Amino acid sequence: MSLALRLLLVPVLVAAAAIVARAPDPASAPLAQADVAIGSVVPDLGFTDERRLPRRLSELGASTATVVVFTTVDCPIVARYLPRLSELEARYRDRGVRFLALDVGRGDEIVEIAQQRLDSGCSFPFGKDQDGDVVRALGATRTPEVCVLDAERRLVYRGRVDSQYRFGGARPDAGRADLERALLDLLEGRPVEVPSTSVDGCLIEDLAPAARYAAYADLASVPPRTALTWAKDVAPIVRRACQDCHHDGTVAPFPLVEYRDVARRAAMVAEVVRDGRMPPWFASPEHGEFVNSRRLSAEERDTLVAWALAGAPRGDAADEPPAPVFDDTGWRIGEPDEVVVQAVATQVPADGYVPYQYVMLPRVFFEDTWVEAVEIRPDDRRVVHHANLAHVKLTEKFRESNFMTGYVPGGDPLVCDPGTALRIPAGSVLGLQVHLVTVGEPRDVRISVGLRFARGVVDRELHHFQIHDTRFAIPPGAPAHEVRAARTFRGDATGIGMFCHMHLRGRDMAFRATRPDGSQEPLLVVPNYDFDWQQSYRWAPGTMRFPAGTRVDVVAHFDNSPFNPYNPDPTATVRNGEQTYQEMMYGFLFFTHDDERLGLRVDPANGRVVGERGGSAESSDP
Repeated sequence: MSLALRLLLVPVLVAAAAIVARAPDPASAPLAQADVAIGSVVPDLGFTDERRLPRRLSELGASTATVVVFTTVDCPIVARYLPRLSELEARYRDRGVRFLALDVGRGDEIVEIAQQRLDSGCSFPFGKDQDGDVVRALGATRTPEVCVLDAERRLVYRGRVDSQYRFGGARPDAGRADLERALLDLLEGRPVEVPSTSVDGCLIEDLAPAARYAAYADLASVPPRTALTWAKDVAPIVRRACQDCHHDGTVAPFPLVEYRDVARRAAMVAEVVRDGRMPPWFASPEHGEFVNSRRLSAEERDTLVAWALAGAPRGDAADEPPAPVFDDTGWRIGEPDEVVVQAVATQVPADGYVPYQYVMLPRVFFEDTWVEAVEIRPDDRRVVHHANLAHVKLTEKFRESNFMTGYVPGGDPLVCDPGTALRIPAGSVLGLQVHLVTVGEPRDVRISVGLRFARGVVDRELHHFQIHDTRFAIPPGAPAHEVRAARTFRGDATGIGMFCHMHLRGRDMAFRATRPDGSQEPLLVVPNYDFDWQQSYRWAPGTMRFPAGTRVDVVAHFDNSPFNPYNPDPTATVRNGEQTYQEMMYGFLFFTHDDERLGLRVDPANGRVVGERGGSAESSDP
């Protein structure tokens, strides 16, 4: 890791997980979804129940409809939908609708499945589709895909529960309630209006035939499939690009550290890297070079795909690079000098949408306080999507302009270069803006903020621009509404990094510098912004210079059309606001002033100045 400020928001996987025991066998590829038509009558299918007994669908009892949902114990989208399914089951139980959850994760044990039912509060039966007979008979390919059978076991609906939880994020409401609408159509004697919908969820690996990958994977750039092994070819890629996030103690839903971890999820790994969903990286490779990029090369992607197709061979264990050692027991900034703790929510609900929470921490800074590192630590990282920290005057509300640092799952804490520090102004408290998410069961959460005070002499103060506009109005239905903003450096400066912030309608954002000599340079282009992956983009230390008079323009586009799957209401005119059903347009740029020589001697016991302050440069709007 470079000595440059390690900005927040290095991403991890939140919305996609994997479920498999073995790589697919091309010679025995199972039925794809298209092979099981809506309207097909299925037999009295068997499964294993929580007591490890063999059971059949008919044992659920007489029914007007049967809803089968396919699950795994580690798919986060499953966890978020189980409370919703529990509510639907209770609502339609007296009308003869029977629900059944069937686990299709090859490594999932019956005791884990029973614990999942208990934790989710579901009262309907859970079981295990041990050999994949049920999933093949119904043509499902994802979890949590649902299939609805009528009283004659005719398949009348297959698809999603609703459109709230999708790959990469969630919308504030459930959107179209596809499952419930299908049930109502069936119960009221109508043909199901929409009998099939697409599903965002975790791949059911045994229904991922090799042809799915071979159709779009150019394997010419990698060695023959049989030559690829975990030890020599795959482990180095996974070590570099995956394991910082995918190890025990992180918010990632499963580890990818040992061979077994990756081999049992080989097809899902192949799919997400080939589709570009993992590792998440949204900067265009044509504009800017960033030291924290985890983008895979085409050769690395094809290597992972080819290895999965070959059956995920391990190779010689002696060739395997040593597994990294992760220390998740302590603070990543080292032992803090001060820790401030605050309960944020006494109970996050099991499902649904939680508005932003604003919390003031119980600590007043009576004098200017200089810190060289700040870390935000939720005690339950699953329920905190992100949290922003700002210093706030006692008479003020939380203000983005006073932003200090932030947290997202897998992100880095704020750590300044030697000689650089962040100032908390006298008369301030610390305020948190917290975005909580549901995880399928009620949870409490407390957030700790650790501060490490500056050591030695502080010569430079950490600064940032918020290049933003708050006066926009996005028209109803607009697919690419443009919003612009700019800031200008009044003194010479050295850039540290950037990140983007918009909400659910954010589509893309681009940063461009125009220097005093008229030359222009694209700094960053994020063509497919994702609200769930607000990652940072960091330059190598000392490489990005901004002469006095350099203007930085930020252009963003917003998708308020019905096609945007996360759009809360495409009929609304959308304006600036803090809640996610409103919008924001913020481009953050972190920097230091080149001519700043503060010469501050700071007491490491409390962060207060014991020396004298020198001169500093300024920055302003154009």
